[in-house]
Amino acid sequence: MAAAASLALLVALVKLGSESGIALPEILFWRQLPTVPLVLLFFWSQGRMADLKTDRLRQHGKRAVIGLMGMVLNFGAVTLLPLAEATTFNFTSAIWAVILSALILHEHIGIWRWSAVALGFGGVIIITQPGDGHIPVLGAAVALGAAFMIALISILIRDLSRTEQPLVIVFYFSLLSLPILGGALPFFWTEKTVEQWAILIGAGLVGLLGQFLLTAALRYGSVASVIVMDYSGLLWATLLGYALFEALPSTTTWLGAPLVVAAGLIIAWRENLVRKKVRPPATL
Repeated sequence: MAAAASLALLVALVKLGSESGIALPEILFWRQLPTVPLVLLFFWSQGRMADLKTDRLRQHGKRAVIGLMGMVLNFGAVTLLPLAEATTFNFTSAIWAVILSALILHEHIGIWRWSAVALGFGGVIIITQPGDGHIPVLGAAVALGAAFMIALISILIRDLSRTEQPLVIVFYFSLLSLPILGGALPFFWTEKTVEQWAILIGAGLVGLLGQFLLTAALRYGSVASVIVMDYSGLLWATLLGYALFEALPSTTTWLGAPLVVAAGLIIAWRENLVRKKVRPPATL
């Protein structure tokens, strides 16, 4: 829940930065930059620099590439959509996870989860009102793409968490993505006001906190349980959207968002039951 609150604040800062004239590649670069020195400082102060050593650099690289693509889509959606709607579309990551499990992992998906998938996409259709709604079709498509990437990233983080500490995963994501973002920076650089620098620094610090909390949540809890807690982010997105941008969700969002949330809750409930069925009995 703390991760959800932090990430809601992050996307609000991203939207503020974008509306103030800062280009998305710049926002991404400054979002990632504070992570590397702060994590290094933390491990150095604890005398634990050896903990940053990894034998899974290739997996970290894959996570960095997919994570960077996800960030571009996620932050891009925030610039195209109101906060509450962008957050709601993010919740379809649970739906994408079910589809990926069926297509890639060949997992058996029962009627409950397929019904949840249909329910969730029904909610998306209600929110977007294709061709006749207040939500830009491009914005909706970008947001759904971001949710798809989040589902992939969750699987990768879960795998990395078997051997890596949360801060190590966060560190390598930033370390490996910064050269790519730095290479694009000269093409988008502009002079900054004091307010813009405050937004960029705040986004970097809040993003680091949210990323660490989310990675820790995926380490200590199941993906399904983390997704359930993530729904509290809709409340924060609604409040921040009203406080900072004087924007409240539309009627169609109030009607469609509960369907998307309900779909995620059904998926989490069924996955929890499936894990209990396959879990071997404890031995004394």
